[in-house]
Amino acid sequence: MIWAIILAAGESKRMGRPKMLLPLGERTIVETVVGTALGSSVGRVLVVLGAERKRISSLLKPFPVEAVYNPDFRRGMLSSVQVGFAALPEGVDAAVLLLGDQPFVSVGVIDRLCAAHAGSPGCILLPVYEGKRGHPVLIPAAFRDEIPLLSDAVGLRELIHRHEGKIVEIEMEEDAILLDIDDPEAYHAAVKGKT
Repeated sequence: MIWAIILAAGESKRMGRPKMLLPLGERTIVETVVGTALGSSVGRVLVVLGAERKRISSLLKPFPVEAVYNPDFRRGMLSSVQVGFAALPEGVDAAVLLLGDQPFVSVGVIDRLCAAHAGSPGCILLPVYEGKRGHPVLIPAAFRDEIPLLSDAVGLRELIHRHEGKIVEIEMEEDAILLDIDDPEAYHAAVKGKT
């Protein structure tokens, strides 16, 4: 089984307010990402919470997801990846890492990664748009023991550099894999595009 791990623990420093809770259309940003994950072919969805965990957790109550708290969320994204992988049960084949601030990634992107995993089960799968790598990333469970050992300074890129021979790039037809909502300018552009 493939799980989705949604990284939703960040402090939103560049945004200046909790971006996971910002409205986008009829839902918040985090609800949009969770809805996409649930609509995909992943078996289960796990959300890693940190900053604003009570408010986000309350918002996610109607959704059939599991949540885990990252007490070290101020260390950055890698700490949430580590908490997410540590929370996966035995027997999981792989995890798709979704950024909580990428609400325009489609079900199709996640499904393509899951389908490609069947043909390359031992490989890390990276979505690519016009030569640029983006997110979400699919990581097989075989790498889970390495994830706690990665350095904060390099992050997940360390795992990718270390296993360059096991990287498979999956060409995508949408630039959403490169777009995240980090600051007010990006948010206003996203809202404009949604209306």
